[in-house]
Order: sequence, then C-alpha cells, then structure tokens
Amino acid sequence: LVDVPPDPQVIIDFLQENSLTPVAIIATHGHIDHTGGIPTLVEHDFPGNQNRPRQPSVHIHRDDMNYLLDPIGSSPMLGEALRAAGLSRKLPEMIELIDSDTSFSGAGMRFSALQTPGHTPGSTCFKLQLPDHDPLIFTGDHLFAGSIGRTDLAGGSHEKLLESMATKILPLPDSTIVLPGHGPRTTVGIERQTNPYLVGLQT
Repeated sequence: LVDVPPDPQVIIDFLQENSLTPVAIIATHGHIDHTGGIPTLVEHDFPGNQNRPRQPSVHIHRDDMNYLLDPIGSSPMLGEALRAAGLSRKLPEMIELIDSDTSFSGAGMRFSALQTPGHTPGSTCFKLQLPDHDPLIFTGDHLFAGSIGRTDLAGGSHEKLLESMATKILPLPDSTIVLPGHGPRTTVGIERQTNPYLVGLQT
C-alpha cells in the first residue's frame, strides 16, 4: 500500500473483498492525510495474518519519522482531525527507515525510493518498474497533474522542492506514469510540457 489516509476503512474493505493481505506500507511523506490510518490498518486482523509472523512493515524516510512519533504535535491542524476521529495512534511494530535514495522489495515488486524534499523534509517518491509496462512513480504531494505540492507548512521549502524536481523527476522518461497523492494520474512527459512549475525549470 502507498499511503494510508486517516480513515482507512475503504482500503480495509477493498482488501477484504479481494482476499488480499497487506505485507508493507510505503509512506510518501509523514502528513496525517497520508499516514493517519497506518496504525489502524496494521492492527486489523486480515484473513492472511495467521500465516505472517508480524504486522506489515512501514517504510518512511527518517526525516519524516517525527510525524509518526507525534502525529498531532507535528501537524497541529491535520492532527486535530485524527484526534476527533478517535483512531489508533499506536506506533507500528515494524518501521523501516529510508535513507536518501534506496531500493527495497515487497510482494514480488521492487521499488526505488527517490528522496524529493520540499513538501516535507523526508518527502519521497517511489518508482516501480513492472514487466511489459511503462514505469510508474508514486509522487505523494510532490508532483500533481498541473501543479506541485504546497511548501507553506512546517518543514516545507519551495526551493528544495524545485531542486529535487529538477534532479529526481525531470530526468525520468516521458513515458513514466505519475500517480499523485491527490488528483488524476499524468505522465512525466505531459508535466514536462504543460506544468508551469516544471516548464520554468527547463528554461
């Protein structure tokens, strides 16, 4: 799973209806709207859990670990929504910290992590190459169709976001399918040509 919103019930229902058991959760960054439901989901008793010795592992960049440790204190406005919902805030058992660019495997897939600070210090995009398929990249709140992530929250930096966009995203092939954390999918090629923030980086 890539990111888990504060109310993960729709994800839990989908997994159960399709007889799926999560083995890992990847967090593109630490904001509550992307991680708030992780404790509830990892504690859920999926049918396949009896064959697994532990909860699903949670992968997050170490620079965003503080969001998991203190979800309300690190995101005061969004954190209040988590408190009001009464969802679990218990720390997951298995947290695997990401350091800069790295690769890891799960469920037969290999992900390449690209650290893209700017929206948050530990904001990370995850590239996935599947056989006979254009490459995919999960961009969280780093890159959207026609826009980029906000940088006015604590830890945000517009300059760092644009720098990481130029060095990590723009070098990718135009055919790379972009799956943002909000809004429709797009491709690197489309954004290279039409996204005003990316066009400006290439002039």
